[in-house]
Amino acid sequence: MSLESAALSRVKPSATLAADAKARELKAQGRNVISLAAGEPDFDTPDNIKEAAIKAIRDGKTKYTNVDGIVELKEAIVGKFQRENGLTYKTSQVNVSPGGKPVIWNAMISTLSPGDEVIIPTPYWVSYWDIVLLAGGEPKAVPTSAATGFKLQPADLEAAITPRTRWVFLNSPSNPSGAAYTKAELKAIADVLMRHPHVWILTDDMYEHLVFGDFQFWTIAQVEPGLYDRTLTMNGVSKAYAMTGWRIGYAAGPEELIKLMAKVMSQTTSNPSSISQWAAVEALNGPQDFIKPNAKLFEQRRDLVVSMLNQATGLHCPTPEGAFYVYPSVEKLIGKTTASGKVIASDADFAVELLEQEGVSVVFGAAFGLSPFFRISYATANSVLEDACGRIQRFCASLK
Repeated sequence: MSLESAALSRVKPSATLAADAKARELKAQGRNVISLAAGEPDFDTPDNIKEAAIKAIRDGKTKYTNVDGIVELKEAIVGKFQRENGLTYKTSQVNVSPGGKPVIWNAMISTLSPGDEVIIPTPYWVSYWDIVLLAGGEPKAVPTSAATGFKLQPADLEAAITPRTRWVFLNSPSNPSGAAYTKAELKAIADVLMRHPHVWILTDDMYEHLVFGDFQFWTIAQVEPGLYDRTLTMNGVSKAYAMTGWRIGYAAGPEELIKLMAKVMSQTTSNPSSISQWAAVEALNGPQDFIKPNAKLFEQRRDLVVSMLNQATGLHCPTPEGAFYVYPSVEKLIGKTTASGKVIASDADFAVELLEQEGVSVVFGAAFGLSPFFRISYATANSVLEDACGRIQRFCASLK
């Protein structure tokens, strides 16, 4: 009799974390490995945020807090949504969780019953699919393509909705593709959803501030106020503020849903770290002047990586609008053979052999629900990216 529960047996470990762990393991063995697998900014958390955390410790703010966040942080989140997105919420409509994944988990376990469907455009962040499965729902993939910029098309969304559809997930800018929706593209999706009032929307805006050039970010409840009462707008401090390890995600939505999510937290995680919450207050209320320069650095890295990958034999790398990922196609390399005689039969094979031969760790596209692609995180120094992309070029050129 297996120790593993039936619920847990439905899911797989995170492929992105597994790829990064494998790279760390090989480094520990002395291999010269470059990991482009983890989605984590290489910038340090700004000093004012660190100082706010230190002050919280010294002031004794180290006790339990309200289960889903301190009032001061909820007020800061309300201010952020009003200031940056034109969305008006009360603190009773705000949830603070220990990271973005718990926000999604709390929403799904609060609302999904057996047979409920959740529409997830592919490629998707690896955790969406398995969180839905773990919560007892049925994830339903709606593929996108490089030809449409990896963006959900309204007609495809319409065709996927059934009476059992409970949620649809949106992620802009996207992990793993970097694709971001324009206002017009979101309005076209919103028009479909307005015809289906039983469908709720979870929009993951975690990479909101990492958009490039003249691109303007929009979120769906801002574009279509008619969806406000059934949209959970999720964000966090991890990416824009380089606070991945602080573990603060947040969301705002209908008060009924927020209460259900707090009920889950009361019997699972309880409150996020009190110290991290006070740091997040400073992140949202404090100086924001470093965000645009950081985004500009990411844009330069994107341009470097896209250029070098498109010079690699057999790769095609679209230029994304945001985040810090690219999602190149390896379609022209499927069926090729490595110098050691291994056949590249899938994007997973490509990632394994690239790591083995050149010491570059990437995440294969099947993990994100759309093949044959792979994901690179370019959240690292230019010199490292140049080295890694040079190795990828060499590997691709070696395939016969």
